[in-house]
Formats: sequence, structure tokens, C-alpha cells
Amino acid sequence: MIREGWTKRQIALVLYPFGAGAMAVNVFFASLIGSWVGLPVLSTGWSILIGALIGLPATLAFSTHIRRLMDSAENQDID
Repeated sequence: MIREGWTKRQIALVLYPFGAGAMAVNVFFASLIGSWVGLPVLSTGWSILIGALIGLPATLAFSTHIRRLMDSAENQDID
């Protein structure tokens, strides 16, 4: 069976900017919550850097999920 459409890597490449941005926002807000218990608030630069790092595995996991949904949709019979 030949798989049609985009590969997981292609999907991840397209979605990475969104995943990294979402992770950066999450990291920043987590540091704000951490400030309630005395932890320092991260700067935007550090938040973007950490978000870019943890955005990669998150985007890869999401692209795997999307590819699995695409395969499932292609394999369904139309009746």
C-alpha cells in the first residue's frame, strides 16, 4: 500500500511554528504561576528559547496523531 499525502515530517515542519509558539506561551505562563511560590518569572527570550526546544517533540507527536487520522480517514469505506 502506497501512502498518499504528506509525511509526518512534512506535517511537523508546517506546524512547528505554531507548536513552538504555543509552548513558549505555556512556558511563560507557567513561570508566572511559579512566581506565586517565589520562583523567578522568565523573560520573553528565555520563554521563546525553551518553547522552541520543547515545541519540537510536541509538534512531532501531534503530526503523528494527524497522520494517523489521515490514514484512518483514507481507509474508511464510503457506503
